[in-house]
Amino acid sequence: MHILIVHDQKIPVAGYGGTERVIWGLAKSLQGLGHQVTFLVPLGSHCPFATVIPWNPNISLNEQIPDSIDVVHLNHTPNEPIKKPFVVTVHGNPSGETPLNINSIFVSKNHANRYGSNSFVHNGLDWDDYGKPDLNQPRDYLHFLGKAAWRVKNVQGAIDTILLTHNEKMAVLGGTRLNLKMGFRMTWSSRIQFHGTVGGQQKLDLLSHSKGLLFPVRWHEPFGLAITESLYFGCPVFATPYGSLPELVPEEFGFLSDQEDKMADAIQHADEYNKQHCHAYARDVFDSLTMANKYVKAYEKVLNGHFLSERTPDLLEKYPPKFLAWNNKSL
Repeated sequence: MHILIVHDQKIPVAGYGGTERVIWGLAKSLQGLGHQVTFLVPLGSHCPFATVIPWNPNISLNEQIPDSIDVVHLNHTPNEPIKKPFVVTVHGNPSGETPLNINSIFVSKNHANRYGSNSFVHNGLDWDDYGKPDLNQPRDYLHFLGKAAWRVKNVQGAIDTILLTHNEKMAVLGGTRLNLKMGFRMTWSSRIQFHGTVGGQQKLDLLSHSKGLLFPVRWHEPFGLAITESLYFGCPVFATPYGSLPELVPEEFGFLSDQEDKMADAIQHADEYNKQHCHAYARDVFDSLTMANKYVKAYEKVLNGHFLSERTPDLLEKYPPKFLAWNNKSL
Protein backbone atom coordinates (compact mmCIF):
# COMPACT_ATOMS: atom_id res chain seq x y z
CA MET A 1 0.00 0.00 0.00
CA HIS A 2 0.99 3.66 -0.42
CA ILE A 3 0.98 5.50 2.92
CA LEU A 4 1.08 9.27 3.43
CA ILE A 5 2.55 10.32 6.80
CA VAL A 6 1.54 13.88 7.78
CA HIS A 7 3.40 15.85 10.45
CA ASP A 8 3.81 19.56 11.24
CA GLN A 9 7.55 19.45 12.06
CA LYS A 10 10.53 19.08 9.74
CA ILE A 11 12.34 15.81 9.19
CA PRO A 12 14.91 14.51 9.80
CA VAL A 13 15.13 15.47 13.44
CA ALA A 14 17.60 18.25 14.23
CA GLY A 15 17.79 17.80 18.01
CA TYR A 16 15.75 15.60 20.32
CA GLY A 17 12.49 15.51 18.34
CA GLY A 18 10.67 12.50 19.74
CA THR A 19 7.75 12.30 17.29
CA GLU A 20 10.06 12.97 14.35
CA ARG A 21 12.24 10.01 15.37
CA VAL A 22 9.19 7.77 15.66
CA ILE A 23 7.74 8.56 12.22
CA TRP A 24 11.20 8.36 10.61
CA GLY A 25 11.68 4.84 11.94
CA LEU A 26 8.09 3.96 11.06
CA ALA A 27 8.55 5.03 7.43
CA LYS A 28 11.84 3.16 7.12
CA SER A 29 10.31 -0.05 8.50
CA LEU A 30 7.20 0.29 6.33
CA GLN A 31 9.47 0.53 3.29
CA GLY A 32 11.27 -2.58 4.48
CA LEU A 33 7.91 -4.38 4.63
CA GLY A 34 7.34 -3.53 0.97
CA HIS A 35 5.08 -0.50 1.31
CA GLN A 36 5.53 2.87 -0.35
CA VAL A 37 5.78 5.90 1.95
CA THR A 38 5.38 9.60 1.24
CA PHE A 39 5.84 12.34 3.84
CA LEU A 40 3.75 15.52 3.88
CA VAL A 41 5.89 17.73 6.13
CA PRO A 42 7.09 21.35 6.31
CA LEU A 43 9.32 22.89 3.68
CA GLY A 44 13.01 22.12 4.24
CA SER A 45 12.42 18.46 5.08
CA HIS A 46 14.19 15.64 3.26
CA CYS A 47 14.36 11.85 3.43
CA PRO A 48 16.61 9.49 1.42
CA PHE A 49 14.17 6.55 1.44
CA ALA A 50 10.76 8.23 0.98
CA THR A 51 9.14 10.91 -1.16
CA VAL A 52 8.76 14.27 0.59
CA ILE A 53 6.00 16.75 -0.26
CA PRO A 54 6.18 20.23 1.33
CA TRP A 55 3.13 20.77 3.57
CA ASN A 56 1.29 24.06 3.20
CA PRO A 57 -0.77 24.77 6.36
CA ASN A 58 -2.63 27.55 4.55
CA ILE A 59 -4.52 25.31 2.13
CA SER A 60 -6.79 22.32 2.54
CA LEU A 61 -5.09 19.08 3.57
CA ASN A 62 -7.23 17.19 1.06
CA GLU A 63 -5.80 19.27 -1.77
CA GLN A 64 -2.32 18.10 -0.79
CA ILE A 65 -3.03 14.35 -0.69
CA PRO A 66 -1.87 12.66 -3.93
CA ASP A 67 -4.41 10.48 -5.72
CA SER A 68 -2.05 7.49 -5.47
CA ILE A 69 -2.29 7.42 -1.65
CA ASP A 70 -4.15 4.47 -0.12
CA VAL A 71 -4.14 5.55 3.53
CA VAL A 72 -3.23 8.77 5.36
CA HIS A 73 -1.42 8.63 8.71
CA LEU A 74 -1.94 11.93 10.52
CA ASN A 75 -0.04 13.02 13.63
CA HIS A 76 -2.61 15.64 14.56
CA THR A 77 -6.42 15.57 14.56
CA PRO A 78 -7.70 16.92 11.21
CA ASN A 79 -10.02 19.91 11.11
CA GLU A 80 -11.68 18.78 7.88
CA PRO A 81 -13.15 15.50 6.59
CA ILE A 82 -10.37 13.50 4.94
CA LYS A 83 -11.15 12.09 1.48
CA LYS A 84 -8.95 9.02 1.93
CA PRO A 85 -9.00 6.31 4.62
CA PHE A 86 -6.93 7.61 7.53
CA VAL A 87 -5.66 7.09 11.07
CA VAL A 88 -4.59 9.69 13.63
CA THR A 89 -1.84 9.12 16.19
CA VAL A 90 -2.46 11.02 19.42
CA HIS A 91 0.93 11.86 20.94
CA GLY A 92 0.04 14.01 23.93
CA ASN A 93 -2.67 14.33 26.58
CA PRO A 94 -5.48 16.34 24.93
CA SER A 95 -7.85 18.15 27.28
CA GLY A 96 -11.46 17.12 27.72
CA GLU A 97 -12.48 19.99 25.43
CA THR A 98 -10.26 18.80 22.55
CA PRO A 99 -12.23 16.93 19.87
CA LEU A 100 -10.69 13.59 18.89
CA ASN A 101 -11.32 11.31 15.92
CA ILE A 102 -12.85 7.84 15.94
CA ASN A 103 -9.76 6.58 14.09
CA SER A 104 -7.39 7.80 16.81
CA ILE A 105 -4.46 5.60 17.80
CA PHE A 106 -2.95 6.24 21.22
CA VAL A 107 0.65 5.43 22.18
CA SER A 108 0.04 3.15 25.17
CA LYS A 109 -2.81 1.07 26.56
CA ASN A 110 -3.17 3.39 29.55
CA HIS A 111 -3.20 6.38 27.21
CA ALA A 112 -6.03 4.86 25.18
CA ASN A 113 -8.03 3.69 28.20
CA ARG A 114 -8.06 7.19 29.70
CA TYR A 115 -9.99 8.28 26.59
CA GLY A 116 -12.33 5.28 26.55
CA SER A 117 -10.48 3.56 23.71
CA ASN A 118 -8.63 0.29 23.16
CA SER A 119 -6.76 1.49 20.07
CA PHE A 120 -3.05 1.93 20.72
CA VAL A 121 0.38 1.22 19.25
CA HIS A 122 3.50 1.56 21.36
CA ASN A 123 6.12 3.90 19.97
CA GLY A 124 9.13 2.21 18.43
CA LEU A 125 12.53 3.50 17.35
CA ASP A 126 15.04 2.51 14.70
CA TRP A 127 17.78 1.27 16.99
CA ASP A 128 20.28 1.28 14.10
CA ASP A 129 20.35 5.05 14.59
CA TYR A 130 21.53 4.54 18.19
CA GLY A 131 24.36 2.09 17.60
CA LYS A 132 25.19 -0.86 19.83
CA PRO A 133 25.89 0.35 23.39
CA ASP A 134 28.85 -0.82 25.43
CA LEU A 135 27.15 -2.26 28.49
CA ASN A 136 30.40 -3.01 30.32
CA GLN A 137 31.88 0.46 30.65
CA PRO A 138 31.94 2.26 34.02
CA ARG A 139 28.82 4.19 35.05
CA ASP A 140 28.97 6.82 37.76
CA TYR A 141 25.74 8.84 37.71
CA LEU A 142 22.02 8.61 37.06
CA HIS A 143 20.26 10.79 34.52
CA PHE A 144 17.08 12.81 34.07
CA LEU A 145 15.86 13.08 30.48
CA GLY A 146 13.02 15.44 29.59
CA LYS A 147 11.92 19.04 29.26
CA ALA A 148 12.99 20.20 32.71
CA ALA A 149 11.12 23.52 32.48
CA TRP A 150 7.87 21.57 32.21
CA ARG A 151 6.78 21.14 35.83
CA VAL A 152 4.94 17.84 35.28
CA LYS A 153 8.33 16.29 34.43
CA ASN A 154 9.37 17.07 38.03
CA VAL A 155 13.10 17.71 37.65
CA GLN A 156 13.03 19.22 41.16
CA GLY A 157 11.77 15.92 42.51
CA ALA A 158 14.60 14.12 40.74
CA ILE A 159 17.16 16.54 42.20
CA ASP A 160 15.72 16.21 45.71
CA THR A 161 15.82 12.42 45.41
CA ILE A 162 19.48 12.41 44.43
CA LEU A 163 20.36 14.72 47.31
CA LEU A 164 18.66 12.34 49.77
CA THR A 165 21.32 9.75 48.95
CA HIS A 166 24.83 9.80 50.40
CA ASN A 167 26.80 10.38 47.22
CA GLU A 168 24.79 9.65 44.06
CA LYS A 169 25.14 12.10 41.17
CA MET A 170 22.81 13.03 38.32
CA ALA A 171 23.13 14.39 34.80
CA VAL A 172 20.15 16.52 33.74
CA LEU A 173 19.50 16.22 30.01
CA GLY A 174 16.99 18.85 29.04
CA GLY A 175 17.51 21.62 31.59
CA THR A 176 19.85 24.29 32.94
CA ARG A 177 21.15 25.08 36.41
CA LEU A 178 19.43 28.50 36.46
CA ASN A 179 15.78 28.50 35.43
CA LEU A 180 13.92 31.82 35.35
CA LYS A 181 10.82 30.51 33.53
CA MET A 182 9.57 28.90 36.72
CA GLY A 183 10.47 31.80 38.91
CA PHE A 184 14.02 32.02 40.22
CA ARG A 185 15.27 28.46 40.60
CA MET A 186 18.94 27.74 41.07
CA THR A 187 20.48 24.36 41.79
CA TRP A 188 23.72 24.76 43.73
CA SER A 189 24.82 21.19 44.34
CA SER A 190 27.89 20.00 42.43
CA ARG A 191 26.35 16.52 42.41
CA ILE A 192 23.87 17.71 39.77
CA GLN A 193 25.30 18.41 36.32
CA PHE A 194 23.18 20.21 33.72
CA HIS A 195 23.69 19.58 30.01
CA GLY A 196 20.86 21.62 28.47
CA THR A 197 18.88 20.27 25.55
CA VAL A 198 21.01 17.53 24.03
CA GLY A 199 20.68 15.32 20.98
CA GLY A 200 22.79 13.27 18.64
CA GLN A 201 26.00 11.66 19.83
CA GLN A 202 26.24 13.82 22.95
CA LYS A 203 22.98 12.38 24.28
CA LEU A 204 23.99 8.82 23.39
CA ASP A 205 27.34 9.23 25.16
CA LEU A 206 25.64 10.55 28.30
CA LEU A 207 23.12 7.69 28.36
CA SER A 208 25.83 5.09 27.86
CA HIS A 209 27.59 6.18 31.08
CA SER A 210 24.45 6.31 33.25
CA LYS A 211 23.37 3.89 35.97
CA GLY A 212 19.68 4.56 35.37
CA LEU A 213 16.90 6.97 34.45
CA LEU A 214 15.28 9.02 37.24
CA PHE A 215 11.81 9.94 35.94
CA PRO A 216 9.43 11.11 38.73
CA VAL A 217 6.76 12.58 36.44
CA ARG A 218 3.63 14.10 37.97
CA TRP A 219 1.23 13.48 35.09
CA HIS A 220 -0.02 10.47 33.18
CA GLU A 221 2.86 9.96 30.76
CA PRO A 222 1.36 8.99 27.36
CA PHE A 223 4.41 6.90 26.44
CA GLY A 224 7.84 8.38 27.19
CA LEU A 225 10.64 7.81 24.68
CA ALA A 226 13.07 8.69 27.47
CA ILE A 227 12.07 5.37 29.05
CA THR A 228 12.79 3.14 26.07
CA GLU A 229 15.91 5.05 25.02
CA SER A 230 17.33 4.68 28.52
CA LEU A 231 16.49 0.98 28.70
CA TYR A 232 18.21 0.45 25.36
CA PHE A 233 21.42 1.77 26.94
CA GLY A 234 21.08 -0.69 29.80
CA CYS A 235 19.59 1.82 32.25
CA PRO A 236 16.86 0.68 34.65
CA VAL A 237 14.01 3.17 35.16
CA PHE A 238 13.14 4.75 38.52
CA ALA A 239 9.83 6.54 38.12
CA THR A 240 6.38 7.35 39.43
CA PRO A 241 3.61 4.82 38.66
CA TYR A 242 1.63 7.08 36.34
CA GLY A 243 0.34 6.73 32.80
CA SER A 244 2.33 4.29 30.69
CA LEU A 245 4.98 3.62 33.37
CA PRO A 246 3.53 0.39 34.89
CA GLU A 247 2.92 -0.84 31.35
CA LEU A 248 6.44 -0.16 30.08
CA VAL A 249 8.51 -0.85 33.20
CA PRO A 250 7.99 -4.31 34.72
CA GLU A 251 9.74 -5.02 38.02
CA GLU A 252 12.74 -6.58 36.28
CA PHE A 253 13.57 -3.29 34.58
CA GLY A 254 12.99 -0.66 37.25
CA PHE A 255 11.22 0.63 40.33
CA LEU A 256 8.01 2.67 40.55
CA SER A 257 6.94 4.80 43.50
CA ASP A 258 5.51 8.22 44.34
CA GLN A 259 7.53 8.25 47.58
CA GLU A 260 10.75 10.26 47.38
CA ASP A 261 12.52 8.39 50.17
CA LYS A 262 11.70 4.99 48.69
CA MET A 263 12.97 6.09 45.31
CA ALA A 264 16.17 7.46 46.90
CA ASP A 265 16.77 4.05 48.44
CA ALA A 266 16.00 2.25 45.18
CA ILE A 267 18.44 4.21 43.02
CA GLN A 268 21.28 3.25 45.33
CA HIS A 269 20.70 -0.31 44.10
CA ALA A 270 20.75 0.59 40.40
CA ASP A 271 23.79 -1.61 39.77
CA GLU A 272 21.78 -4.69 40.77
CA TYR A 273 19.66 -4.53 37.60
CA ASN A 274 20.80 -6.54 34.59
CA LYS A 275 21.92 -4.07 31.91
CA GLN A 276 21.81 -6.67 29.16
CA HIS A 277 18.22 -7.59 29.99
CA CYS A 278 17.18 -3.91 29.98
CA HIS A 279 18.86 -3.44 26.61
CA ALA A 280 17.34 -6.54 25.03
CA TYR A 281 13.87 -5.65 26.29
CA ALA A 282 13.92 -2.21 24.63
CA ARG A 283 15.61 -3.53 21.48
CA ASP A 284 13.11 -6.33 20.92
CA VAL A 285 9.82 -4.81 22.13
CA PHE A 286 10.03 -1.09 21.33
CA ASP A 287 11.59 -1.19 17.86
CA SER A 288 10.25 0.47 14.72
CA LEU A 289 9.55 -2.80 12.87
CA THR A 290 7.27 -4.08 15.66
CA MET A 291 5.51 -0.70 15.61
CA ALA A 292 5.19 -0.72 11.80
CA ASN A 293 3.56 -4.17 11.75
CA LYS A 294 0.94 -2.98 14.24
CA TYR A 295 0.23 0.17 12.24
CA VAL A 296 -0.19 -1.91 9.08
CA LYS A 297 -3.04 -3.78 10.82
CA ALA A 298 -4.68 -0.43 11.62
CA TYR A 299 -4.22 0.76 8.03
CA GLU A 300 -5.83 -2.44 6.72
CA LYS A 301 -8.77 -2.02 9.07
CA VAL A 302 -9.64 1.49 7.87
CA LEU A 303 -9.01 0.47 4.25
CA ASN A 304 -11.68 -2.19 4.75
CA GLY A 305 -14.13 0.47 5.88
CA HIS A 306 -13.96 -0.12 9.64
CA PHE A 307 -13.43 2.39 12.45
CA LEU A 308 -10.63 1.85 14.98
CA SER A 309 -12.89 2.51 17.98
CA GLU A 310 -16.50 1.68 18.76
CA ARG A 311 -17.12 5.32 19.61
CA THR A 312 -15.24 8.60 19.36
CA PRO A 313 -12.57 8.74 22.10
CA ASP A 314 -13.21 11.25 24.85
CA LEU A 315 -11.30 12.01 28.05
CA LEU A 316 -13.06 10.13 30.84
CA GLU A 317 -11.74 12.25 33.72
CA LYS A 318 -12.73 15.67 32.47
CA TYR A 319 -10.78 17.72 35.01
CA PRO A 320 -7.75 15.69 36.13
CA PRO A 321 -5.48 17.21 38.79
CA LYS A 322 -2.79 19.51 37.45
CA PHE A 323 -0.11 17.55 39.30
CA LEU A 324 -0.29 13.94 40.47
CA ALA A 325 1.03 13.00 43.89
CA TRP A 326 4.72 13.22 44.69
CA ASN A 327 5.43 12.67 48.37
CA ASN A 328 8.41 14.81 49.16
CA LYS A 329 10.15 13.78 52.37
CA SER A 330 9.98 17.36 53.66
CA LEU A 331 6.17 17.51 53.38
